[in-house]
Amino acid sequence: MSAAGVSAAGAVMDQYQHTTKSGGKEELGKNEFLELLVAQLNNQNPLEPQNNGDFIAQLAQFSTVEGVERLNGSMENILSGYQSSQALQASSLVGRTVIVPTDTAQVDTSADFNASMVLPQSSSNVFVNVYDAKGSLVTRINMGEQQAGQVKFSWDGTNSDGETMPPGSYKFEAQASVEGENKGLYTLLPANVDSVTLGQGKGGEPILNLAGIGAVPLSQVHMIGQ
Repeated sequence: MSAAGVSAAGAVMDQYQHTTKSGGKEELGKNEFLELLVAQLNNQNPLEPQNNGDFIAQLAQFSTVEGVERLNGSMENILSGYQSSQALQASSLVGRTVIVPTDTAQVDTSADFNASMVLPQSSSNVFVNVYDAKGSLVTRINMGEQQAGQVKFSWDGTNSDGETMPPGSYKFEAQASVEGENKGLYTLLPANVDSVTLGQGKGGEPILNLAGIGAVPLSQVHMIGQ
């Protein structure tokens, strides 16, 4: 390509490079790329035309730019659809119960409180300590020997003396005896969904506002109850 052609191409390139708010340069889109290619052809030296190899390479670049733009558009559509689906699912959970990984829950002591724990290996002695909002031990649920896996447990809402406790926030500390040592376990507790906040989580993920727990991302829900 002649010096004049290079100069014209540079002029077109400068025309379509826009300074962004951060001070950087925006990349050319397919339309700008095509105009640049046409400018190069119009301003080339007739006595020294661009060889076929260079022209084919530039056409290939144009196809790549167009393909990337289409791919970006498709990905944006997929992401938008996924986020809309998440928002719809999250909104439908308001007023329902979900099971989430936590050690604290709002308990109605007039009925049995059912939950579970994750036991990584079998244990000869599994138990759950229940604490009130002040941190005082209410009772211990002895479960004896249990096999590895998800182990269910239930609390009837009474203390160690058999007295019914008032409704409120309680902490459940699950432990298992493994090789002579007591190790803490991962608990899955039910919670009521009071409300949903859309678009506030990572990547626009909906946030569930759970009674007695607070804000929890939708992705942390293990199971949906009634």
